[in-house]
Amino acid sequence: MSTFEDHRGVLVAVAYRILGSVADAEDVVQEAWLRWSRVDESDVEDPKAFLITVTSRLAIDRLRWAKSRRESYVGPWLPEPISTAPDVAEHAELADSVEMAMLVVLETLSPLERAVFVLREAFDLPFSEIAEIIGRAEPATRQLARRARDHVRDKRPRFDVDRDERRRITERFMGASAGGDLDALIEMFSDQVSIISDGGGKARAALRVITGAENVGRYLTSINTPANIAKFMASIGRAELADLSFAVETLNNAPAIVISAGGQVISVISLLVSEGKIETIYVLANPEKIGHLQPS
Repeated sequence: MSTFEDHRGVLVAVAYRILGSVADAEDVVQEAWLRWSRVDESDVEDPKAFLITVTSRLAIDRLRWAKSRRESYVGPWLPEPISTAPDVAEHAELADSVEMAMLVVLETLSPLERAVFVLREAFDLPFSEIAEIIGRAEPATRQLARRARDHVRDKRPRFDVDRDERRRITERFMGASAGGDLDALIEMFSDQVSIISDGGGKARAALRVITGAENVGRYLTSINTPANIAKFMASIGRAELADLSFAVETLNNAPAIVISAGGQVISVISLLVSEGKIETIYVLANPEKIGHLQPS
């Protein structure tokens, strides 16, 4: 199955961008492998195109199923983070993966719109090929692409600071949050700052979006200081996880704060920064979404 392995990276990249879920993407790629194993390679003219077609169709079907489940999800739903550090060879093709804020925007598209947008904008597939993948005529496919592109353009977050500056802001945020410095946090926020927390009913998280600098700051200082995290762990019978570490890692091609305890990741925080101020804070605490990440 060396042919399949040669293309596994791009298949994971396609599935992850369409689904926003590491676990679902891996399941889809595994199913694509099973289907490939039943095919006579000599009958396939272009293995890469064949595998992208199979993977995309499986991902679209999985996304339709996932969207219905997400309607009953406890609290806000956020995409799963994925490591894009240079030394993560398994996900090398995801080094240019869309960032967390963009994945959030893609969640507002229909499954077909999202697939068309990903295949066209991220992988530059011709419309004729995308039309075949989704089972639509080419004019209809172009219309889907235009609708998705317009929607993303209207809602696309602004990234107007470079990577180094984002990392510096993330490190300052980490220090102020862990230290419980409310004034320092508020100074870093835009006027319309918001925090979106995803615990999925399996970890402590706000069930609604919190807005406003003071509200967001107070919420962060109530959950992110080492003392408060340790107290919460003890309250649920996991005092052995009180040995905390805070680190800035590269996730989804951007700096993110990874909070670990007892050898496992317990929270991931990603920031949307514009004009030097933090506009949105994404907090992922659902263990099912971050359990695949390795602590520093």
